[in-house]
Amino acid sequence: MKAKKTVRAIICNIIAWLFSAICLIPLLLILFNSLKDKKAAASMDLKLPALPIPWENFITVIEKGKLMTSFCNSLIYSAGAVILCVLLAALAAFVLSRNRTKLNDFLYMFLVLGITLPINYVALTKVLQFLHLNNTALGIILLYTAMQLPFMTFLIHGFVAKVPVELDEAAVIDGCGPYRLFIFVTFPMLKPAVATATILTFLNTWNEFVSPLYFLNKSEKWPMTLSVYNFFGMYFKDWNLVCADILLTSLPVLLVYLLGQKYIVSGMTAGAVKG
Repeated sequence: MKAKKTVRAIICNIIAWLFSAICLIPLLLILFNSLKDKKAAASMDLKLPALPIPWENFITVIEKGKLMTSFCNSLIYSAGAVILCVLLAALAAFVLSRNRTKLNDFLYMFLVLGITLPINYVALTKVLQFLHLNNTALGIILLYTAMQLPFMTFLIHGFVAKVPVELDEAAVIDGCGPYRLFIFVTFPMLKPAVATATILTFLNTWNEFVSPLYFLNKSEKWPMTLSVYNFFGMYFKDWNLVCADILLTSLPVLLVYLLGQKYIVSGMTAGAVKG
């Protein structure tokens, strides 16, 4: 019996390693070809780059692709969306979870329904034009926040439900008002869910392509995803430069995910038990 379990575990591990290797092929393809010259990268294969490595590929991409400007834009948009989305989602989840009325249950389901609904870009364009937020940093930050808010509220709501109500009652007896109750009692206990929401919101907004394509008309306001698209249009024959551009654009996302993957797993599993 133990031998069968061991063999089964080995087979499962082999299958997992094979799937992982398949998923890593595109990343290795981009990495290897970004470290080659134009002629060697034209074949787009998995051969190791020859020495000396042409590090000027990355310098050319940073200068001609305007990556520093687009990096700052992406950082501003993502950071602004993270702050607004996590704060609003935590507040909404706290109120809707603790005050379970029919109206609040309806509002919660109405809000969570936004996860499944498609985005109407025509209506959004009219709204942003009416509010004079089209082609502005504030407009794209608010748009990112609205797009991520339903799922983040759903995520944090399940976690708030696990926080004992007795803590709220004890805090109220000690004289805590609703704002102090949320800030000093409930919010510190939501660290796994807040960390998960922060990382997921950052990853989703950093990788967003369609929304800034529609609502940002000036190239100096483009995030890194649009800069890659624009750079590919100019240097579509120089695969070494295109791969270097993609690698530099993906690097922040990979680092954030690798550093925060344990928070994503813990937050998702903790909030999925009760909602």
